[in-house]
Amino acid sequence: MHDIEILISGAGPAGSATSLFLSKLKIPHTIIDKASFPRDKICGDALSGKVINVLNKIDNQIVNEFTSNSGQFTGSYGICFFAPNGKKLEVPFSMKPDLLKNAPGFIARRINFDNNLFKRIDRKFAKVEEQTELIDVIKEDDGLIAHLKNANGSYQKKFKLIVGADGDRSIVAKKLNPLKKNLTNYCAGLRAYYNGVKGTHENNFIELHFLKELLPGYFWIFPMNDGSANIGIGILSDVVSRKKINLKTKMEDIIANHPTIKNRFKEAKLVGDIHGWGLPLGSAKRSLAGDNYILTGDAGSLIDPFTGEGIGNALYSGMLAADTIAEAIAVNKFDKEFLSVYEKKLYNNLDKELKLSHSIQKLAHHAWLFNLVINKARKNSTLSETITCMFDDIDIRERLRKPSFYFKLLFN
Repeated sequence: MHDIEILISGAGPAGSATSLFLSKLKIPHTIIDKASFPRDKICGDALSGKVINVLNKIDNQIVNEFTSNSGQFTGSYGICFFAPNGKKLEVPFSMKPDLLKNAPGFIARRINFDNNLFKRIDRKFAKVEEQTELIDVIKEDDGLIAHLKNANGSYQKKFKLIVGADGDRSIVAKKLNPLKKNLTNYCAGLRAYYNGVKGTHENNFIELHFLKELLPGYFWIFPMNDGSANIGIGILSDVVSRKKINLKTKMEDIIANHPTIKNRFKEAKLVGDIHGWGLPLGSAKRSLAGDNYILTGDAGSLIDPFTGEGIGNALYSGMLAADTIAEAIAVNKFDKEFLSVYEKKLYNNLDKELKLSHSIQKLAHHAWLFNLVINKARKNSTLSETITCMFDDIDIRERLRKPSFYFKLLFN
């Protein structure tokens, strides 16, 4: 490899995707991670259709391997929405699941999914350094000085471009593009694994329980083939702060006492500990590129505001980052003006979706409205099918923003 001038900080989904696409373009680069793989990551573990689409662009055999490795990857065919009144609506990911070659979604522990991606990194083009942490970044006229630390100590290296794929607490974002934390654009989450949870769907539908005490957040149950389930709650951070909610106490209380939940956990056993993490939501646009840097995934606050899902956008941002880097190398331009094409491409594709999800999140504040939609959809097959189509058609999903949609619901 000739001189490596591209650094990817972080080897999670966003960083690994950036690396994999750069390698497909035969672009040498360095990718670092402060951990050693395999390593765990606190997450809901759900892999959406967007994840599958990007993985197919990397290698169309990846999803086939997921299907054959059912011990680590659980195929999921839909979502069960539970309204605050306890009513359930089953929404398949596809209207014709029998025609699908593979499951439209998967559930996989992040220790397995991330490691699967990491192992695919092409060492022919990528210099991989585990247990190596980016601790500071200093801007110079023609590049960035990265201050790095590994088991042998601290050292410095200059790069033409650094990709910030280092998550919510990104050093790249903090040093080059600091953003004041806004709790209304942030979510607090807890995750735990339980064995023996009863009543999960035969086709492994993920469950979102919009309990009144959690709105606009939810309690989730994501089943896995090994008999375990990923259990958790997510609530907006400003709600947690304002109401002084102890998340762990709240989650344990729901499992032990909530009338629609408790019986399913009577014989369930907690495996390991309950862990918490923060989710930077894509509720508001932020700058994602500047002189000699690009932000991807959680470092760019790209998590869906309604579902809390971030892996799909992380992979997608990594793909676009690699394309932009290739263009920058071709013309030897790494300034903010040129790299902003990455930001434009990303938001051209995601902005509408993120805004819609933010609008739906706001609607979820109102228990009566959520109850209304679920009750109507349970009785109206056309409405139920419309909700299913929303997973594939952003224009259909936009109906949820229009007052006329709810007027029709009330009077039809």
